[in-house]
Amino acid sequence: MPRSVAPVKVTSEPRPAAPNPAWIRLEAEVIGLFVQLSRIIGVPRSYAELYALLFLTPRPLTMDEMIQRLGISKGSASQGLNFLRKAGAIRMAHLPGRRAAQYEAVAELRHLAAGFLQDQILPQVEDSQSRLDLIAGMVAKLPARERAQTRRKITMLQSWGKQTRQFLPMVVEMLGT
Repeated sequence: MPRSVAPVKVTSEPRPAAPNPAWIRLEAEVIGLFVQLSRIIGVPRSYAELYALLFLTPRPLTMDEMIQRLGISKGSASQGLNFLRKAGAIRMAHLPGRRAAQYEAVAELRHLAAGFLQDQILPQVEDSQSRLDLIAGMVAKLPARERAQTRRKITMLQSWGKQTRQFLPMVVEMLGT
């Protein structure tokens, strides 16, 4: 006696057509460009690949689609998407009838710059203050002949830090509006 077979759910969503060779070459070049630029700011390669793919692709993509297209691990994709979302470089796109989270690039340069400054640069500048305080305390322990010149240089560093902490929030505010 044959067993009953569970019905197969058929989705009405069409499968994406295989990209043509010209598109594949273009995609590779754009990804290469973003990877090259990411080296300047110290962002991991996989983050640049994710952003480049979303930047170029005309529709939002799921994490699984990006993993498959880029050949990266789920962990790299997850970390990269989290970083890019916090930095304001991507946003979630909710499409009707789709349960999986989808992502799209934010392509406005001012939003990218503001997000990067807010998420990456400002925390580093703020964290540097405690180190500058520690360094200033160390100067007091130097021999007298070295102390005066070194104190002037450390005072200069502290001034740079103060100016940066005052200036960067204004830049972020200007870029964010």
